[in-house]
Amino acid sequence: MKEPSLPGTSLQRACRLLVAFCALHLSATLLYYLAGSALGPPGSPEPPPRRPPPANFSQLLSRPSPPAARARPPPAEPPGPPGPCPEPSPLLVGALRVEFSQPVNLEEVARMNPMVKAGGRFAPKDCIALQKVAIIIPFRNREEHLKYWLYYLHPILQRQQLDYGIYVINQDGEEEFNRAKLLNIGFAEALKEYDYNCFVFSDVDLIPMDDRNTYKCYSQPRHLSVSMDKFGFRLPYNQYFGGVSALSKEQFTKINGFPNNYWGWGGEDDDIYNRLVFKGMGISRPDAVIGKCRMIRHSRDRKNEPNPERFDRIAHTRETMNSDGLNTLSYKVLRTDKYPLYTKITVDIGSPNS
Repeated sequence: MKEPSLPGTSLQRACRLLVAFCALHLSATLLYYLAGSALGPPGSPEPPPRRPPPANFSQLLSRPSPPAARARPPPAEPPGPPGPCPEPSPLLVGALRVEFSQPVNLEEVARMNPMVKAGGRFAPKDCIALQKVAIIIPFRNREEHLKYWLYYLHPILQRQQLDYGIYVINQDGEEEFNRAKLLNIGFAEALKEYDYNCFVFSDVDLIPMDDRNTYKCYSQPRHLSVSMDKFGFRLPYNQYFGGVSALSKEQFTKINGFPNNYWGWGGEDDDIYNRLVFKGMGISRPDAVIGKCRMIRHSRDRKNEPNPERFDRIAHTRETMNSDGLNTLSYKVLRTDKYPLYTKITVDIGSPNS
């Protein structure tokens, strides 16, 4: 016979089952929460670790952002042509020491003057020279003197910022030397090469002692060798126009050039002076300090003896100047040599009786 249940027994069982179910549910919930914390939510990948900022991160932050479409500046205009050279040249140094004790090597002189082109031509690069100058040297058997002349004059002429060329007019043969006729030939031959507007006529043995004595032309014919050591650095007489002189193209043609009939030494420079005076021109000169120059000492050349007819010819310049000069010039070019430092033109000028 089955014992009767105590009152409330069923209720106690029901409570135990409820407690056990709640404990089981709580345990399952706790396990699910812990597993979810370790694995993360489904479909959410682990975020990548952060990279450290670059070393110049602060500079990048402070750098302004470029505009979206910054306009480019217009291209720079190409530099214009150079202007005229200043006057006087800023390259001048003044008084120079001139010596003739050491020999001169022309190859070395050429290396010292790299801007001088074949034939002795030069023009400044950074400005336009105010004048185009042909320098004419009458010549025969003076090679050593020419070396000194080229050694000293090329640097001087470049500092004077001249557009220049050197023409050595070499008299061929054994006739008496004719300086003035060689100068006429140099004038004519130089103009065949370039549009020169100024002509400097220089003896090969005269070197300026001051580069402020510019080898260019002026409004009046210019006498450049006014203070020679040969004459004690004084002008020998007021009408003296020998040594080195400069005439513009217009001045030279106005006097019909130089006389062609002065064979031997002397007289032609006085004839030239007379021609200038008879055409209404005066003589300009630098002062005695700037106009100093040295002469290379030498004995008189053979076939260049004093001209016995010079005084009579000088007295008749007015009558002869229109019929003796450029308009009666006759010669023959035998050879033209373009050396690195000068142009040498060898000519047959005839004889006193031709």
